[in-house]
Amino acid sequence: MNSHHYACWLTLHRAHISSQTIIALLEYFGAVETIFAASRTQLAKCLTQEKSALDTISAGINEDALEKEFQWLGEKNNHLLTWQDADYPRLLREIPDPPALLFVCGDKTLLDQPQIAIVGSRNPTRSGQENARAFAAYLAQAGLAITSGLAIGIDACAHRGALEAGGKTIAVFGTGLDRVYPAQQRELAHQIAAQGALISEFPLGSAPRREHFPKRNRIISGMSLGALVVEAALQSGSLITARLAADQGREVFAVPGSIHSPLARGCHALIRQGAKLVETAQDILEELAPLAHLAQPAAVEIGRAHPHDEQTAILLEHLGYDPVDIDTLVERSGLTPDFISSMLLQMELHGLIEARPGGKYLRIC
Repeated sequence: MNSHHYACWLTLHRAHISSQTIIALLEYFGAVETIFAASRTQLAKCLTQEKSALDTISAGINEDALEKEFQWLGEKNNHLLTWQDADYPRLLREIPDPPALLFVCGDKTLLDQPQIAIVGSRNPTRSGQENARAFAAYLAQAGLAITSGLAIGIDACAHRGALEAGGKTIAVFGTGLDRVYPAQQRELAHQIAAQGALISEFPLGSAPRREHFPKRNRIISGMSLGALVVEAALQSGSLITARLAADQGREVFAVPGSIHSPLARGCHALIRQGAKLVETAQDILEELAPLAHLAQPAAVEIGRAHPHDEQTAILLEHLGYDPVDIDTLVERSGLTPDFISSMLLQMELHGLIEARPGGKYLRIC
């Protein structure tokens, strides 16, 4: 590890200037070390409105003050990823305000692999939770990393769906990486670090602040090919992520719901604004497969060979092509209601069946 190089970056990051200004400094001086070798007069040309930053940089490097950061960097799988690094995420470079520096715990190469953001309510319905997990599992197996914000609710379900499917997932923090927020997500964060990556642009020790989370959201959408909103009220923070994704030129997807559900209204608003209505994960793959260089959806057999193939065949046999409710399926098949509900969700995501009003289903294949 080049301690002086990282000390320059960390000091610059602490100078309370925007990422755009840091990138402008790098473009002017060429290398981060050159910035700290420059005279105050030279620096002032780029920092005309930022005297405190000018004072910080002019004071030079104090590596002793960076002991906490160097100790963190010395731990296994902890990295700093800077704007000038070759493996800085390509899509993130394209957004209007990319972070100049990222703290990464886990596999930093994952950040430049094809991703989809999955976000939604912190208080989802049971159906919303199951949808988030199932969509994430299917898409992760298709080769997309699942990116979200580690919040309780849909975010956590998306991360877990990817992990359970043996896929990759990325959690973007609104705090420093040494602080898991919310605290009850600590175990999930450890699992993600082992099987994916945790990232943050905020310095170590940064507490959760209201203004941090919209900034975090631009990274979630900025690294991704598209953003899927599973459930969202009209004032949901996940709609910020969707709007950022649209502004960044990303695809926006939304799962529709009941017209009577407050948690469907945000998704319906997005659909009216041009988001793509999705009923199955295959709908998303059809849009993203060419962009991500994945197998074409027609050739993807994700989830076809799963432990319940026999039960799937039984349910399809009992469903028929006329709408039928779960109680009738229980009588016909002898399977439990909970098991049937779970299987119907998986079968719907795989495009085998279709939901109809009144809690009924019919087969379409």
